[in-house]
Amino acid sequence: MRPYKFILSGGGTGGHIYPAVAIANELKFRYPNSKILFVGAKDKMEMQKVPKAGYVIKGLWISGLQRKLTLDNLIFPIKLFKSMWDSYFILKRFKPDVVIGTGGFASGPLLKVASMMQIPTVIQEQNSYPGITNKWLSKSAKSICVAYDGMDSFFPKNKVVLSGNPVRQDLLEVYQKQADSIEYFALDSSRKTLLVLGGSLGARRINQLVASHVDWLISKNLQIIWQCGSLYFETYVEFNQKNNTKVFAFIDRMDLAYAAADFIISRAGASSVSELALVGKPVIFIPSPNVAEDHQTKNAKALVDKKAALMISENELEADFKKIVKDLIQSEKKQLKLSKKIYSLAKPDATNTIVKEIEKWLPQKLIM
Repeated sequence: MRPYKFILSGGGTGGHIYPAVAIANELKFRYPNSKILFVGAKDKMEMQKVPKAGYVIKGLWISGLQRKLTLDNLIFPIKLFKSMWDSYFILKRFKPDVVIGTGGFASGPLLKVASMMQIPTVIQEQNSYPGITNKWLSKSAKSICVAYDGMDSFFPKNKVVLSGNPVRQDLLEVYQKQADSIEYFALDSSRKTLLVLGGSLGARRINQLVASHVDWLISKNLQIIWQCGSLYFETYVEFNQKNNTKVFAFIDRMDLAYAAADFIISRAGASSVSELALVGKPVIFIPSPNVAEDHQTKNAKALVDKKAALMISENELEADFKKIVKDLIQSEKKQLKLSKKIYSLAKPDATNTIVKEIEKWLPQKLIM
């Protein structure tokens, strides 16, 4: 009997790539002899991140539609046709048993062609408002794994599985790592710690906000771990000279950063929201307004509506930031309520649930 074969496709952002890698790792654990191939978009971050995770990846000439008239938009039909053509030959040569899409440009043509070839496809949608690609693919998908309630308003109800988003397993026991985190970041154990996250590239508006409020935050007996992003590190590295402020382009040990944190300020990408639920600390979301369908605001609002987090929109930062932060750090009751509620929404078994759904579509005669 030949080993199982899987193709995974997703990319453009870490929020699409890391879930795909987590799913691949679980498939490889269950089926050590299986063959796994990734398909991404050429020149996107998955072409570097996936090989670092130990998997082979092939790139398609595809990109998303822009919100304005551009050359990329004009040639999009050509790119789509070429990507579907290339996808056909990738699928024909590799002969996967199941194809899994986690969103992003490349998963569109690949999963569409796979379904046309009668190969079972499974979609994993991370956000509370699905992207164009997954909505397009949903009718032909066998299963659609989602992270939020109410997704049957976008997808066929009989295909929807509430799984949650895959998260890093090293986040499962962050409360046991507090002592290590204080040593790792050289923190003052007598002060509360604010963790600021803007994503791997950084968030301009959050960085500006923190820079203009550093002294005020320190005056509230806080110390700051600040991931400003690779694009902004040179601008804000000077704040490392201030007492109680640690500035990083990228934090390698996110488990220790979460363990150290008493409060967290973060964007509201799907992966971040899922990780923060598992971590169970009080969170203030500042969603990016510059994403498709304003999905970060919808992600954050889904938690705010359940009283599991706080949210400040970018255009309300100047008016509301100090008041919301001050109210939070002064009320232990509020901190505890937010922590308990957000943790109650966590789905630590998401990867396992998704892989069980994939297994439903494997040819039974090959099960070993």
